[in-house]
Amino acid sequence: MFLADCQARLAFDLIANTWSAVVVWALRQGPRRPGDLRAAIGGVSPKVLTETLRRLESNGLVVRHAYAEAPPRVEYELTGLGRSLLEPIERLGEWAFTHADEVMAAQDRWEATGELEERPAG
Repeated sequence: MFLADCQARLAFDLIANTWSAVVVWALRQGPRRPGDLRAAIGGVSPKVLTETLRRLESNGLVVRHAYAEAPPRVEYELTGLGRSLLEPIERLGEWAFTHADEVMAAQDRWEATGELEERPAG
């Protein structure tokens, strides 16, 4: 059961945000600056990236390193907890790769007919 106090819902809430899993995956190879993350990810605004990084940091998945340099430099890095999400994210990505055509076909059917299920031919 995925009741309000269910621990599984915590995981779903953590990765439900469009960018959370993408940012975690982009940090898998080590610390990165926000500009480097934006370039690697593509399509994310600076504001949304900052909000996502703060959310991940507040949940203990990412740590922020600020360096006292001129100009100031900031990097983000996965914590051990954040790294523990890499395998589930990879598995979800594999599922998406395997089933993307089926999902897109279902979306096309829905847009064309307003029906979710494929009807048998005949």
